[in-house]
Amino acid sequence: MSEGTAVITQVKTAKVSYLQRVLSFPVMLSGLLVVLAVLTVGERFNDPDMWWHLKMGKVIWETHSIPHTDLFSYTTGHHAYIPHEWLSELLIYGAYHWRGYPGLMLWLCFLTSVLLVSGYCLCWFYSKNAKIAFLGSLTIWLFSTVGLAIRPQMVGYLLLVFELLLLHAGRARNPRWFFALPVLFAIWVNAHGSFFLGLFVAVLVLASSFLDFRAGLLTCRRWEASRRKALAFAIAFSIAALFLNPIGLSQILYPVDTLLHQPIGLSQVEEWQATQFSGGRDFAFLGIIALILLLPAIRRTELWCQELLLLALGAWLAASHHRMLFVFGILAAPILSRLLATAWDNYDAAQDFPGANAILMAVSLLIVFRMFPSQRHLENQVEARSPVKAVQFIRSHHLPGPMLNEYVYGGYLIWASPENPVFVDGRSDVFEATGVLAEFADWSTLQADPNKLLAKYRINFCLLQRHSAMVPVLSLMQWKTAYSDDISVVLVRNEQDH
Repeated sequence: MSEGTAVITQVKTAKVSYLQRVLSFPVMLSGLLVVLAVLTVGERFNDPDMWWHLKMGKVIWETHSIPHTDLFSYTTGHHAYIPHEWLSELLIYGAYHWRGYPGLMLWLCFLTSVLLVSGYCLCWFYSKNAKIAFLGSLTIWLFSTVGLAIRPQMVGYLLLVFELLLLHAGRARNPRWFFALPVLFAIWVNAHGSFFLGLFVAVLVLASSFLDFRAGLLTCRRWEASRRKALAFAIAFSIAALFLNPIGLSQILYPVDTLLHQPIGLSQVEEWQATQFSGGRDFAFLGIIALILLLPAIRRTELWCQELLLLALGAWLAASHHRMLFVFGILAAPILSRLLATAWDNYDAAQDFPGANAILMAVSLLIVFRMFPSQRHLENQVEARSPVKAVQFIRSHHLPGPMLNEYVYGGYLIWASPENPVFVDGRSDVFEATGVLAEFADWSTLQADPNKLLAKYRINFCLLQRHSAMVPVLSLMQWKTAYSDDISVVLVRNEQDH
């Protein structure tokens, strides 16, 4: 064979090899995860907190500055506010500025898809089994459904997956991967408060790297000194990188302040309450924990100390706060995948079917295209869950404030009705610091005289959910129903009360 013929053959072989990788079984599975992502979030457009995040992003976008006081309510007196998620909010508004509602939905579909696909990669690299890793990615999907929404937490939890990938790459391959962590944390601290959890995870991994023991099937192997040293330096640089934020130390300490000084928000806001074990996902949480603890004995395989520590951390967070099931899924999935790695034959590229994979990938692409929500469908979601028509009534009838609004309506009102400053909204931190949240909680649960709060803030009209317990109470107090629909009610003060 001539030299030229050999070169041509090598080029053709390289092209075939590249094509086979693109049309491989793992890539096809990744396509299925994208379909699952789009189908899952298609009806999750109207999260109540999305709106004030969107408004904050707009303020930053248009003013080229980050506000440090409350701009949207009249009850806090422009109290100091820490915009700790400003980078994510800017990205959210950027998506809206680009394509409106469809842009926001594309943002959610994209981040959910990347979350699931990167979670699949994490489970694959960790378990070394591409088939079992798909089960791990489905585990992440199951628990992520507790919090998939157009909110900064999507960025935060995606960065948690990236951190676990870097920690594994630095541990199993080259310790230089650890030094990507400071860059990750420099972004993370400006995107979401879960950076504090990420730092704790890194420290936990470092601490376990010093241990060397075996207790039954529980094993801990001490890392070589050079690898431990590299991770320690990377963590130190990551802590320094946290100061690369426009606010300073208060931005870094915000997650601690949330846990220590916001008891009302943590106890009253549903997503921060303890898991009640009332649904399938909650019981799956217990099942996954039991499976991970039993599999080492059943399959006679080791459970690593680092895995047990991360599992315990995720389980404690999820049991304490329902929203943290999201975190539990991310931490538990790679552990489950590794313990099940030998339960199913691994992927063999030589036995792959590129043609069949290509067909499934094309079908996946078609499903994504056809199932992506239309502009009208997104508008319908907003109208079904937000006081769209009530706001139109308030605006057309020029109702004078001050307004008292339902807690879950605050975010939408900030976005859709900026001429009416809100009484309260999803930014529970600033309202708890000023005592407004406690007052509102007492008012809405009739723990205090309703007239006291209404008089203090000189409320002229209330915008409440139709099923709110305060609607009949206000009616008995001679407040008049000026407007009502299937989801909301507007009540105005009786003229005789002025």
